[in-house]
Amino acid sequence: MRLLFFILVILCLVAGCDNQDGNIQPIANDKFLIIAHRGASAFAPEHTMIAYEIAHEADVDYIEIDLQMTKDGVLVAMHDEKVDRTTNGTGFVKEYTLEELKQLNAGKWFNEEYPGLANREFEQEEVPTLEEIFMHFGDDVNYYIELKSPRIYKGMEEELFALLKKYDLIRETQDLPKVIVESFNEDSLTNFHALGPALPLIQLFSFKEKATLSHSDYKRLQTYASGIGVNIKSVDQDFIHDAQLNGLQVHLYSIKNEIDVKNAFRLDVNGVFIDNPTFGEHLPQEES
Repeated sequence: MRLLFFILVILCLVAGCDNQDGNIQPIANDKFLIIAHRGASAFAPEHTMIAYEIAHEADVDYIEIDLQMTKDGVLVAMHDEKVDRTTNGTGFVKEYTLEELKQLNAGKWFNEEYPGLANREFEQEEVPTLEEIFMHFGDDVNYYIELKSPRIYKGMEEELFALLKKYDLIRETQDLPKVIVESFNEDSLTNFHALGPALPLIQLFSFKEKATLSHSDYKRLQTYASGIGVNIKSVDQDFIHDAQLNGLQVHLYSIKNEIDVKNAFRLDVNGVFIDNPTFGEHLPQEES
């Protein structure tokens, strides 16, 4: 039954379902996607080169990169708007020039918070720019990029689009898309869709109670999004199937243990954001 449902979903995605915008890029792949949440953040300081390297070595489908922007307009990998939690600095990213941000230690906090995983090499890590990540990994990985705080960063979408063009990452592929862009901010995604309609977009949601979307919600999403990202505690299989039959993939965040991975797989979702990418190595086999 599970295989039959996925066949129906794939046919729906390829055909576009009720999608009113012919420019929407479907993610027409039946593979259960493993997305390394902030890199391999269970093993190394999040959003550092070493965290991305570990994720790459684990052969994940995507490395996730949250974006903030410096005072001088450079896109950098960091989850929070402030540097306090993951560096030895204080204040907002937007108050730092790149040169100033590069003086901060981006790994020592991890050793202090997780002494059992401490590694002296982590204390050599700095905050990477998005361009440095592209230069380092090139075509060797797929990128899942979040426009994290676009409301406070003028020109963030344009800067991301320019970098993707510079490194030839905006292109159709026979396999998985090279780049997926996500955000909680709908305006940012619709603006980005106008810039790069060839890129699949994921609208993020955080539901405090049971996840639900109306018919009008789906109609709106179908004008720009290829899928949705939803917090795992809020969903059930009915919601997931409804979204998929409306032409949207469903990716769940954030997976903290192997049981959650297997539960997500049984719910028929299309992928998971996971701190420990090795949890995806022993998924149940497809049912016949």
